[in-house]
Amino acid sequence: MAAFVSLRPRGSLGPEKLVAHRREHLAACKDPRTVSIRDELPKTTSGEILRRELRGRTSA
Repeated sequence: MAAFVSLRPRGSLGPEKLVAHRREHLAACKDPRTVSIRDELPKTTSGEILRRELRGRTSA
């Protein structure tokens, strides 16, 4: 399982804090193996995230 994260422009969440947050709030079986930080996530015109595009990027 992979996770894609888009941080807010003025956010203070770094990679270390992100790992600590997900370990604190997610069960071990739901913790993603990889986390990719992106500038922005691909979205439709209505604002929904295009998961198919993200899945294609993990296998490439």
